[in-house]
Amino acid sequence: MPKITHIEQLDLNQTYNYADYLTWRLNEAVELIKGKILLMSPAPNVGHQRIERNLLVAIDWHLKGKKCEVFPAPFDVRLYDRKKSILANKEIHTVVQPDLCVICDPAKLDTQGCNGAPDWVIEILSKGNLKKELQLKYALYAESGVSEYWLVYPYEQSVHQFVLNESGSYELKHMYANDDMAVPHLFPELAIDLSEVFESFDDE
Repeated sequence: MPKITHIEQLDLNQTYNYADYLTWRLNEAVELIKGKILLMSPAPNVGHQRIERNLLVAIDWHLKGKKCEVFPAPFDVRLYDRKKSILANKEIHTVVQPDLCVICDPAKLDTQGCNGAPDWVIEILSKGNLKKELQLKYALYAESGVSEYWLVYPYEQSVHQFVLNESGSYELKHMYANDDMAVPHLFPELAIDLSEVFESFDDE
């Protein structure tokens, strides 16, 4: 079987699994959404990366000495229905790379990334990926059991915080502005100063 090195070698109408994904050696960054290939947005701009760095530093500092860990992209997160136990690679058809994710169950971590839902996912929106994050990933994260989901809007300098309820749906818990202290539902003792998160954002 030929080595897959270019996206043109793949059939975008075909359904793939994580075992397939692991064999690819693509220059392009892709995700799998229920078996379908989804091209990721081009490399994030400097402003996006500064926001990610500022959030990462704040969260990582807070988690020092705790069992929870925070991981930045690129980092494979394999998702499936939360009612199922850990699956083999051939059984997994969704793999995403959140900007940041916090995982508190060490059993979900392996050499490839995270097998199952993180506890907290943060996506920093780019101009080209609003639909993907707001629709596809929103539904996927709820279905797989991600307890807390933050959507960060760089241009509006705001954060929308969603928390999974008992029925398995997200509820909008808070909308934070750039001068607020954002408090994760999972870590109420952590207050993130959004003025510091957004202070160096460059929208060019």
